[in-house]
Amino acid sequence: MSVSKLFDLSGKVALVTGGSRGLGLAMAGALGEMGAQVIITARKLPELQEAIAHLKSRGVEARCVVGDLSHADEVKKLVDDVATAAAAPVDILINNAGATWGAPAEDHPLEGWDKVLALNLTGTFLLTQEVGRRWMIPRRQGRIVIIASIAGLKGSRPEHLRAIAYHTSKGGLVNFTRALAAEWGQHGISVNAICPGFIPSKMTQALLEKITPRVLEATPMHQIGEPRDLEGLAVLLSSNAARHITGQIIAVDGGASVV
Repeated sequence: MSVSKLFDLSGKVALVTGGSRGLGLAMAGALGEMGAQVIITARKLPELQEAIAHLKSRGVEARCVVGDLSHADEVKKLVDDVATAAAAPVDILINNAGATWGAPAEDHPLEGWDKVLALNLTGTFLLTQEVGRRWMIPRRQGRIVIIASIAGLKGSRPEHLRAIAYHTSKGGLVNFTRALAAEWGQHGISVNAICPGFIPSKMTQALLEKITPRVLEATPMHQIGEPRDLEGLAVLLSSNAARHITGQIIAVDGGASVV
């Protein structure tokens, strides 16, 4: 098999959560460019429709499904709707949807804690479980990519970020990745995590406006990431080129997590 064929996703169905903007939209576009049939999900239909138009301008035909993964009772319906939209089994799952809540640990409200963990951790678990047992385990194949964060690898300087629930949820996803890779490898399913550093998005924009100089100083490559920095890695981990890679946690942060 040629190297280019290793990365070819033609005939594959990829489901990308939080796919209406930012990192999710970038990765959805990359998978589509490599031939995958793309399904994106998010909570708001107008944003999904804008994303579909953006993907079309990129030469990618995609479909969308509205759903809120923070509500456990909606997950099965979301997967049912994905099945209808795709009319084929899901081969690739990109768990990207996430939320944060900024507050000092001593004042962090339970409401915020519950909201962040319900989406980032529990929602990821429930969706992965449903996709795995419906399509991947029976077919003995699948690629699962978890979008964690370098916040799941270490703490943050208080002047940069105070978000204990976010850190906890992303740390949970890091070991969720390892544990699931160990368990589902026997089914031919790979599970890997990407840990982005600071990348401009709707979630991080306001914070980055305040701390960008300090982030640049603390980053060996002295640069801020961009959504496109995840595109190639998402394709790799979704493709046959990563046939023998599972349970790995890969930081995309300009080296910030190594100093």
